[in-house]
Formats: sequence, C-alpha cells, structure tokens
Amino acid sequence: MKTSIIVQNLKCGGCANTITSKITALDNITDVIVDTETSTVSFNAGSASDALFAKEKLKSIGYPSIEENNNTFTKAKSIMSCATGKIR
Repeated sequence: MKTSIIVQNLKCGGCANTITSKITALDNITDVIVDTETSTVSFNAGSASDALFAKEKLKSIGYPSIEENNNTFTKAKSIMSCATGKIR
C-alpha cells in the first residue's frame, strides 16, 4: 500500500537521511522516498497498521504529520534527528 505523509520540521538532507534510515528499518516498510521540497515522506507499507506505525515513528523522531501538534519538544527532537542525519 503506497502511503505519503506530509511532515513538519523537514528542512534538509540531514533530516531526510534520518527519516530514511529510521523508516526503512521498520518491518513491512519499503521504498522510502523523502522529498525535502514538499516535506513529503512516501513509502510502501504492508498494511494500514504498518503505515500508522511508520507515521508514529516519524512523530517520535521529531517529524509529525501536518495535522498533528508541533510543539517545542517535537521541534527540538527534529533538530537532534537532523544533526544525526548530517553525521552519517
């Protein structure tokens, strides 16, 4: 099942690297594509529950979907995730 999620806090290649590595590591998630221009994360999920799990994972690393709350704590997590992605 092809899924696309527009996320918040996606700014650069460092963010994209972290998102790609974290989401690709999930079971039943393949073909992860991160578009920094549109802040979209696209992937194939084995089921709707797999897609929901990926969405929750994105939120947990600082990239909540566009309809979710983006508080200071979430923004700080995205900064750390971005920095980690730049080191790789």
